[in-house]
Amino acid sequence: MSTARSEAEHEIRPDGVFVRQANRFTASFGEGPGQLPVEAGRYRLIVSPVCPWAHRALIVRRVLGLEDAISLGVTHAARRPRGWEFADDPGGVDPVLEIHFLNEAYEATDPGYTGRATVPALIDTVSGQVVNNDYHRLSIELETAWAPLHAPGAPDLYPGDLRGEIDALNDIVFREVNNGVYQAGFARTQQAYESAYDMVFARLDDLERRLSGQRYLLGDRLTDADVRLFATLVRFDAAYHGVFRLNRNRLADFPALWGYARDLYQTRGFGDTTSFDGIKRGYHLGSQAINPFQLVPKGPDTSGWVTAHGRG
Repeated sequence: MSTARSEAEHEIRPDGVFVRQANRFTASFGEGPGQLPVEAGRYRLIVSPVCPWAHRALIVRRVLGLEDAISLGVTHAARRPRGWEFADDPGGVDPVLEIHFLNEAYEATDPGYTGRATVPALIDTVSGQVVNNDYHRLSIELETAWAPLHAPGAPDLYPGDLRGEIDALNDIVFREVNNGVYQAGFARTQQAYESAYDMVFARLDDLERRLSGQRYLLGDRLTDADVRLFATLVRFDAAYHGVFRLNRNRLADFPALWGYARDLYQTRGFGDTTSFDGIKRGYHLGSQAINPFQLVPKGPDTSGWVTAHGRG
């Protein structure tokens, strides 16, 4: 069975450290030069239930009420050797894009593209081409440029007075938590693994202290930063603790982080876009997994996610 080693060879440094590939399609939205129009019904968001980067966009789309403006396509949870497949749709074909694999849209956009076809991918249904796969900026595009189509009363996840703080915190959390778990999981040497392991837990310890005295990362306001951290936390016990050998603690062993994660899970857009079955299947059965007998863990028990969190 293939592993991350054969699948993403170009993303491994000689010292065994995993370095994630850059995002290729970074179009922005608006009315300025070179920007794409904000147009209801034109774009389709492609996600997979397993992917934390895609989950960010999925949460924001739901929280901001953009479901009618941006359609949704969902690939199979487990990535195949050829990439993300629409195996759960009738005939194995996305009903709008009429493709079997997400790779087909990438190849139609750039025939010379040699990287992995990644989710999230926002696709122009008129041209069939990928316009944005930049998970660093896509949620912010939805939070700002798409504001005219937000549902009445939708929260401001990227408020002007907090943008500097949000950006700075997002950068730290990306490097040391969101991507840090992958650096541990995809490491090729003991030193690279242990370095990433120590980095992840040092930052989780810091976030535990931070959240012990406030409801959200930036105080009492839900922001884009919370979306990004949640997407990793909700996968921690079900995947990263075991599959990526991040086994110093479970999320459930951090009182503040566990309460914070449950608080978000019980908020519209967070828990209702989370598939624990998809997460487990994706990490244990995907082409990056080493699991020759294709076994999916029965646990962990997820009933605790709906228990009282006491953070309101």
